[in-house]
Amino acid sequence: METRRRSLVKAVIWNVIGIVSMTLVGVLATGSASLGGKMALINTVIGFGCYLIYERVWSNIHWGRRG
Repeated sequence: METRRRSLVKAVIWNVIGIVSMTLVGVLATGSASLGGKMALINTVIGFGCYLIYERVWSNIHWGRRG
């Protein structure tokens, strides 16, 4: 079972990767760094919360684990 701290660190790292890639997509799609950054920030906040919940739920599901 993962600790809450491990889940949090994984989520932060994943979201840093996500915010960079989403900013690039937003800039390419809109032509605006400001709008692309805002889109990425909103997406990151929503995604971060969803990811943490998702990880914690799966850490309590024993299906498919060994040992």
